[in-house]
Amino acid sequence: MATPVLLERVRSDVDVLARAGLPLDDFLVEAAESLQRAVPWTAACIATIDPATRIVSSARKYGGLDGRHEHDIEWGHIEYAGEDTTAYRELHEAGEIAVGMHVVTGGDVERSPRMEQLISPRFGYADEARMLFADGGSLWGGIAIFRGGDDPSFSVEETDFLATLAPAFARGVRAGILAQIAGAGTSVNIGPAVAIMNARNEISQLSPGAEARIRQLGAHARTGDPPQTITSLAASARRYAAGDAKSVPRVRVRTFDGAWLLLHASPLASADGSSGDVVVTIEEARPPEIIDLVVSAYDLTPRERDVTRMVLQGLDTKEIAAALFLSPYTVQDHLKSIFEKAGVRSRRELIATIAFEQYVPRMDAQLGPTGTYASV
Repeated sequence: MATPVLLERVRSDVDVLARAGLPLDDFLVEAAESLQRAVPWTAACIATIDPATRIVSSARKYGGLDGRHEHDIEWGHIEYAGEDTTAYRELHEAGEIAVGMHVVTGGDVERSPRMEQLISPRFGYADEARMLFADGGSLWGGIAIFRGGDDPSFSVEETDFLATLAPAFARGVRAGILAQIAGAGTSVNIGPAVAIMNARNEISQLSPGAEARIRQLGAHARTGDPPQTITSLAASARRYAAGDAKSVPRVRVRTFDGAWLLLHASPLASADGSSGDVVVTIEEARPPEIIDLVVSAYDLTPRERDVTRMVLQGLDTKEIAAALFLSPYTVQDHLKSIFEKAGVRSRRELIATIAFEQYVPRMDAQLGPTGTYASV
C-alpha cells in the first residue's frame, strides 16, 4: 500500500485535474496515470455511462488492454445479463462505490462470472478492482483495473482509497463531456442508421450510413468488433426481451469528434417467436434529448435543476417562484448559483449554453432531406 503522503498527493492531483475543464480523453489519461501511482495496475478499462439509463456510452483501454476489443461482446453479455452482482449497474443500486473481486469473493475470484468466464481465461489477470464515478446519486462511469503476477490482489485499503476518488472522477467526466464541443464538419448527413446484431453477436446487416455512424463511435463495422456501446445495448435488449428489464435500452453518446448521438436497441422476433437478433438504431441527438444530461453535468442541486428547466421553458422569475412555491428572492439566489456553475451571466447565455452549445458551429448549415445538418 502506498504511503499516506503519496495517497494524499494523488487525491489532490486527481481533484485538480477534475477541476481543470480538460477534454474527456485528456482528463481520463492523466487521472488514470495518477491513480496508478497509488494503486498500481497492469491494465485498465474506463467506461463512461449515461446516467439516465446506466448503459455504457464509451470505453477506453490502457496498459495491457490497449487496442484489445476482441472480447467486448462477451463483456457486454456478462455485464448486462443480470447475473453479476459486481456489474456497474448492480453496484450502483447497492450503494457500493469501489470493490475488489478477491475481497468480494473471499479469495475465490472464480465465483465472479466476469472473472471466471472472461478476465482470467481470456486475459490472464488474477484480480480486478472497480470504482464507480458516482456523485449525487448519478452514475457517470467507472474504472476497472487489473493485476496479475506474484502479488495480484487488491486490498481493502486500496479499494477504500479508490472510493475517495469517485466524486473527483465523476466531476472530471462531467466537465470533459461538456468540454468536447463539436466543430464544423462533424455532422454525418445520413439521418438515422440501423445495424442488426445476430444471435452470434455479430453485426450481420447495415443500412446505408451505418458504417459511418459506427466509425463515429470509434470502431469499424466490418471488422467484426463492434464498439462496446453497441454490444452493451444488444445485451440490454436481450435482457428486455427476457422480461428482466422494463424499457427498451437507449444511450446518449458524445463521440470522439464532439457530436451527440442517440442509440437505442430493440429485440427482433420471427413469426414463431424465436430470433435473438437485435436492431440498433443510431441517429444524431436533438437538443431536447440531451438537455437533461447537460444540466446534470453542471452539478446542479435538484432545486437548481427545477429552476433551470423552467428557465428553458421561458418562465420568468415570478412564474418560477409561483410554480415552485418559493419567493422571487430565493429564485434569484438559485439563478446566481446556476449562472456561476454554468459559467454564464444571463438567462439568454444559459439557454444557449445548455440547449445549443454543441450545435452552434453548424447553425449556418442547411438541413438536409433527412432532417440532419447538411455537411459543410
